[in-house]
Amino acid sequence: MESVKTAVSIRKSLFEEVESLARKMKVPRSRLFTLALEDYIRRQENRKLLMQIDAAYTEEPDPAEETLRRQYRHQHRRMVEGEW
Repeated sequence: MESVKTAVSIRKSLFEEVESLARKMKVPRSRLFTLALEDYIRRQENRKLLMQIDAAYTEEPDPAEETLRRQYRHQHRRMVEGEW
């Protein structure tokens, strides 16, 4: 895996927290930043997917879907009631 060096500016207090956590986890500071960024990106992707799923379920069904749904409910009712 190819790596790229970069420089970022962060608050001193955050840097100290990162240093402390990296020591506790026994990982290099750069690894901790990488893990944090990967987690953040994954959560953003999941949030985007969830928004797309929510949008799909909030849309009203079109008339053809509604007709099919009524037909399936009718067929299911007949099967359950033993008329099938």
